[in-house]
Amino acid sequence: MQIVTPMAEALNRYLDLSSLELKLTAQNMANVDTPGYRTVGFDFAEEMSRSLQGSSGAEGPGAAGPDAPAHTGLVDGLLERPDGNNVSMDREGMKMAEAQLQFQTGVALLKHEFSRVEDAIRDDQK
Repeated sequence: MQIVTPMAEALNRYLDLSSLELKLTAQNMANVDTPGYRTVGFDFAEEMSRSLQGSSGAEGPGAAGPDAPAHTGLVDGLLERPDGNNVSMDREGMKMAEAQLQFQTGVALLKHEFSRVEDAIRDDQK
């Protein structure tokens, strides 16, 4: 039996996006010395908002379901080195720390949600 709440679904998407941000950051860091490599990323808040709109039944060009892939792309506005690479280790370090905090927060919130559901089940059995 699977119990799914709207909050648990939203937190699942939150964790998925945090994980994706960690993966992209690691990819960018791994390619810091690759000539011509361009930094890849996405707007976390925008993707989370888009996901929530899609899961609430909103329709339109910006709406997407909770399982829709995030819109990733090249990051603009970064300084490019002479070899064409624009990875900034300072930026990537900050993005990694931010994504780790987001992931830890998501896990804590999901634990709280499961505890809430478990309490509701126990109260219903009384």
